[in-house]
Amino acid sequence: MKTLNLGILAHVDAGKTSLTERLLHTAGIIGEPGSVDDGSTQTDTLALERARGITIKAAVVSFALGDVTVNLIDTPGHPDFIAEVERALGVLDGAVLVLSAVEGVQAQTRVLMRTLRRLGIPVLLFVNKLDRRGADPERVFREITEKLTPTAVTMAPDRVIDLLATLDEDFLTEYLTAPDAFTPSRLRAELTAKVAEGRAHPVYFGSAITGTGIDALRDGIENLLPAKEADVHAPLSGTVFKVERAPGGEKIAYVRLFSGSVSVRDKVPLGDDEGKVTAISVFDHGGAVPSASAGAGRIAKISGLDVRIGDVLGARPPMREARFSPPTLETVVSPVRPADRGPLHQALTRLTEQDPLIGLRHDEVRQETSVSLYGEVQKEVIQATLADEYGVDVTFSETTTICVERLRGNGSAAELIGTSSNPFLATVGLRVEPGSGISFHLEVELGSMPYSFVKAVEDTVRKTLREGIHGWEVRDCAVTMTHSGYYARQSHAHGTFDKSMSSTAGDFRDLTPLVLMAALREAGTTVHEPLHRFTLQTPADTLGPVTALLARARAVPRTTLTKGGTAEIEGEIPAAKTHEVHQLLPSATRGEGVLETAFHGYRPVRGAVPSRSRTDHNPLNRKEYLLRVLRRV
Repeated sequence: MKTLNLGILAHVDAGKTSLTERLLHTAGIIGEPGSVDDGSTQTDTLALERARGITIKAAVVSFALGDVTVNLIDTPGHPDFIAEVERALGVLDGAVLVLSAVEGVQAQTRVLMRTLRRLGIPVLLFVNKLDRRGADPERVFREITEKLTPTAVTMAPDRVIDLLATLDEDFLTEYLTAPDAFTPSRLRAELTAKVAEGRAHPVYFGSAITGTGIDALRDGIENLLPAKEADVHAPLSGTVFKVERAPGGEKIAYVRLFSGSVSVRDKVPLGDDEGKVTAISVFDHGGAVPSASAGAGRIAKISGLDVRIGDVLGARPPMREARFSPPTLETVVSPVRPADRGPLHQALTRLTEQDPLIGLRHDEVRQETSVSLYGEVQKEVIQATLADEYGVDVTFSETTTICVERLRGNGSAAELIGTSSNPFLATVGLRVEPGSGISFHLEVELGSMPYSFVKAVEDTVRKTLREGIHGWEVRDCAVTMTHSGYYARQSHAHGTFDKSMSSTAGDFRDLTPLVLMAALREAGTTVHEPLHRFTLQTPADTLGPVTALLARARAVPRTTLTKGGTAEIEGEIPAAKTHEVHQLLPSATRGEGVLETAFHGYRPVRGAVPSRSRTDHNPLNRKEYLLRVLRRV
């Protein structure tokens, strides 16, 4: 059996979900295409999706296309849910990128196409909404070749021949000497090979609402995208790309199986652990149906496994690596009813299972929980989800930007056991240096004290670095343990253990934050703010107001090109300012300016250094820290 895991992607409102409905209708899965406006679509199943008319969570439906089983994955189009899209990309064999024949290439279209090309995913393009007033397919095709890919091609035979000749000198030579040898099937085979290599991008035109052009697109999906005959007899290999909860609270994992098979009651390897499969559903004829097993190539819903998104079943598959842009915004979420603090924390923890890029910070002192986000729409979705699914009404504080800290130099500190200033039965010495990522090294002999004590230091180091000198996460730091010491386990004559005379892992956990913060202070840290790369297109005669707007937003233009009355500016802008520029751009450009942004890294903050309130026992204040920790002990 051949399978094709197909993604449908688009800028919001390009008609992606409507196209999914039309494909299901032509495949005989549904009697009539559902309506996004009426909330009757197959893939937008969440109440919030139906109410807002947008896709929030990736959804899977299945249908047959010739001898190919297509698992169709409908993904969100709004940029606030780009992480949901990126997770789906890792399990795709091919994709259809949908554009509007009215709006043409939009900001999110360019982001998606860049990602698809980087990951090497074969792509067909579908220009939708030909039935709409203002549709201009010729203009949109020009935009595709200029802004998305120069190897876009309509399916006219002469256009296909021209593109293949441009891409392959051997093809050109053979075609010039024996053009009759290139039958339609031969041309299709040549084009299929180039599509699979990501070097050719066929473009189709039509309307998902009326059904125009859908047959041609179906033909392209069936014959140009790489359906695969997977090996069900190979060792098990699969990856979890989505997690949801059953009504009873049980986790359900969406797994793309790359090889092998899995059956109910199987014990499957999960990294260093294993889990027992209690139920399996596979996607067939539109929906998920129970099954005793699932084989390679399929997408299965598997129950019984304690997994998170990104976990691997069996051997690690040859997945494409998606580069997740980190969330750059943060807000404090508070329950309307104080009695809901416990249920709120539990609900937010479950939401992070479904989206691991949502981070939680809980402040025990202030009894506050902060969540990290991609945008304001995502905040609204979280608020509605907490109310609808968990019965918890919440409010949010003003959204702030998430910064990071990086070391300015090297620093070291040590606390010795048995000294009057150290109330803990432990010696810990640490040196911090700029590095790549967070790493932990030893300059003490591993056998010089129990490994559990060393592990307690390492775990505490990684936890403490989440809040640096200014309260932001410390990035790119190499930590080396330079001193260690402990009191061996001691007992009284009658054999009882004496905690007051013997070191425990708790002593190392409590002492490490003091030592690490002292080392960080000596090294010094610099606060960096998130930075977006931007491309801004605007009428050339509005360049003055646009340049002034960018200057107020602390943006740094790198290049400015003017062509045919249109100016294009590329550069970097602080992430905190992108929302403001989006809001003011229409008035500065008569509504004609288009701004595209993407995460680009971090840069040192200019001006006043922002800080963030701490959620730990504040090891920067030794007296306060010791009072809290020793009182707790």
